[in-house]
Amino acid sequence: MSNRGTELRLATRGSDLAIRQSGEVKAALEDRRFSVELVEVETTGDQLDDALITELGKTGAFVRNLDQEVLDEEVDGAIHSMKDMPTDHPDELVVAAVPERASANDVLVTPDGKPIDALPDGAVVGTSSLRRKAQLLNFRPDLTVKPLRGNVDTRIEKLLAPVLQAEHEERTEEEKERKGHVGKKDSYEFPYDKTIDEWFNDLSEVERRALERDIETEYDGIVLAEAGLQRSGLAHHVEYDRLPPKQFVPAPGQGALAVMTLDGELAQDLHTVLDHPRTRVETTVERTILRELNGGCIAPIGVHSIIQGENVHVEAQVFSQDGSEVISIKRDVPVETHVTGAKKVAEELADRGARDLIAAAREGSE
Repeated sequence: MSNRGTELRLATRGSDLAIRQSGEVKAALEDRRFSVELVEVETTGDQLDDALITELGKTGAFVRNLDQEVLDEEVDGAIHSMKDMPTDHPDELVVAAVPERASANDVLVTPDGKPIDALPDGAVVGTSSLRRKAQLLNFRPDLTVKPLRGNVDTRIEKLLAPVLQAEHEERTEEEKERKGHVGKKDSYEFPYDKTIDEWFNDLSEVERRALERDIETEYDGIVLAEAGLQRSGLAHHVEYDRLPPKQFVPAPGQGALAVMTLDGELAQDLHTVLDHPRTRVETTVERTILRELNGGCIAPIGVHSIIQGENVHVEAQVFSQDGSEVISIKRDVPVETHVTGAKKVAEELADRGARDLIAAAREGSE
């Protein structure tokens, strides 16, 4: 019996970004006469806030718990960020729908919007991704790449905290000077066009939280997924510059969402109303290459594909963990045989040295 027109319970992580992007899926389904309840589920990755994802000991740290809720039939489906998903899953589950992808690119967020070429020598850049770290060091070996964990808003707070707190301190001192000169005839000029209260009132919520954050590391910039920045609603509150996509090939599936369900009639219904064929093909190519390389989350791998006419244009990079070595490839594979073509691309990458880089990464993580 079809579930269309009935209430669906869909599992999601509880982070602000996860809730927002799951809300996009919810809205799309409700436009098609589904009634949707989002069920927040805490994952292994959420429970280990201070650990890097690469130290969690397995892939799927943000996925497995949600999928188990589906297997246990506690919920009807689960909504994932595709780049967090392992390339294997229980046979009973299927990726029922892949909605249209947002931007797949990475961006550099800085307090003043500097591009990566304008960062000073030795600048500190924060990221939790092995891929982004390797790409940064390959592009700018002089950079100091330091770990950065947390939700999107938390990461931005960590970036902005030193700058805003320093400005707050300077403004506080000048405000004292200004008040001390009230009524006096001297040449003192207040250097700001706003009082400290006016300045504070104009700050966004993320900036106000940054003022209260303890500073552990001072970052000159941080690297985030553009899709996450946009979906979180923070893109208008920070300065950022898109990283060169040729040198910074995104993670497989970055920017895309996936709805996982048990194989059956509901999966077919969701596929009909939500699936975006172009995104499905492009992300299938990316994830097929990742699966064939057996890279998981322990190797710095970037894969991005885009349909161009009758072909899928594929760009892939596999790095050593320190970014000093890279195997790159650009190929076109036919849309009609995109899975077979993706496997051939992976095989070529492996033969050209990617297999050895991935083996070294795995050995280094044990």
